[in-house]
Amino acid sequence: MKSIVALLISAFLCMQPVYAMSVHEPILYAETPEEAGSSKETELQGETEEGNRAQEETGSSEEASEQEGTARQEETSEQGGTAQQEKTAQGGIDVSAPSAVLMEASTGQVIYEKDADTQRPPASVTKVMTLLLIFDALNEGKITLEDQVTTSEYAASMGGSQVFLEPGEVQTVDTMIKCISVASANDACVAMAEHICGNEEEFVAQMNQRAEGLGMTNTHFINCNGLDADGHLTTARDIALMSRELITKYPQIHDYCTIWMENITHTTKKGTSEFGLTNTNKLIRQYEYATGLKTGSTSKAKFCVSATAKKDDMELIAVIMAAEDSKARVKDAIALCNYGFGKCNKYQEDKAEPVQPVKIVRGVKAIVKAEQKEPFTYIDTTGADLKGMKRKVSVEKKLKAPVKEGDKVGEARYYLNDTEVGTRDIVASESVEEVSYQSALADTFADWML
Repeated sequence: MKSIVALLISAFLCMQPVYAMSVHEPILYAETPEEAGSSKETELQGETEEGNRAQEETGSSEEASEQEGTARQEETSEQGGTAQQEKTAQGGIDVSAPSAVLMEASTGQVIYEKDADTQRPPASVTKVMTLLLIFDALNEGKITLEDQVTTSEYAASMGGSQVFLEPGEVQTVDTMIKCISVASANDACVAMAEHICGNEEEFVAQMNQRAEGLGMTNTHFINCNGLDADGHLTTARDIALMSRELITKYPQIHDYCTIWMENITHTTKKGTSEFGLTNTNKLIRQYEYATGLKTGSTSKAKFCVSATAKKDDMELIAVIMAAEDSKARVKDAIALCNYGFGKCNKYQEDKAEPVQPVKIVRGVKAIVKAEQKEPFTYIDTTGADLKGMKRKVSVEKKLKAPVKEGDKVGEARYYLNDTEVGTRDIVASESVEEVSYQSALADTFADWML
């Protein structure tokens, strides 16, 4: 009997109340250290961008990546609450990548940023600029989608992520764009660069010119495909800028970068064969609002993405640089987009409000017709009532001729709760010449005849 009582007392002392157990919030893509190491190895072996390029450039990047991951897990374990502190400092968003930007596409307004101006290798996200120049060339009539593009030996030798174009192989511009957008094909990038500019060097020079024109002050491109190269650097903010230019100026890019799987046909001296393209951007399948845009990863750049997403009339660009693995890249991008969709309210005029004609002196006419240059769009992150938006138009009081169509003649200012939140130019919608002796005499004679 005594032994039974002793046993019951021992069992009771070992028990802990259920209510004393700690409760953990669910974390997306949570995994044990052992699973993390295993999944990272699988990613580096399996994904076209990572596997081919990492093996070619480092030979042991998988092992190094695993070692880095283990060390980082140990460091995180020692630091304890550091991740939560960083999350709080960044406005409540859990973004693990060292650099990130969330931008609203129509306005270019930055909603969230984290170390957005530190230069880092962009890997294949470089191809956003490559695609932008391709669509520029299409828009300017320099090339067409039906043009035949011949692959050079140099282009075929790129390695890394590729569609295995052979020297002398011919594909249309349309097919090359699919290869770049879907499969992140390095060989197709160089083939297109040579087709448009004659050689990759000139094409890259134009990439840097275009970057400068977009205000990408911390960007310098060395190649057109994003393979690691000394000095090939950009920032999360600059990636957002070029991504915005691509999707707003050429929205047809979404027709390409949302393709999940598609076959192309190789026709060479060896015969004809089918080759399957699979999208490197897993967000297309994993996030319901995803519309693109471009992933990238190398041993130096780690895992990057410029992710675009649209919900209702809100389009966002989430840039992630140097994430530890593809799951972290996806998780961070989704976290940013969900944050943006939840926090942002959009005020957008369907069309610009009309403007009264503007008085003009010394002109052949007494007034000049005017209009607002473009509708006003504003993104609010404070929860304000956007129905209270007010517009005030001011024009030059002593406008003098001559005035050319498109000249600025005033401004429309927008106020929310008595705070100015933006402006739009008021421009002349016609030209008015300055009065001359001959025109004044003709007008006087016409009046006299009446």
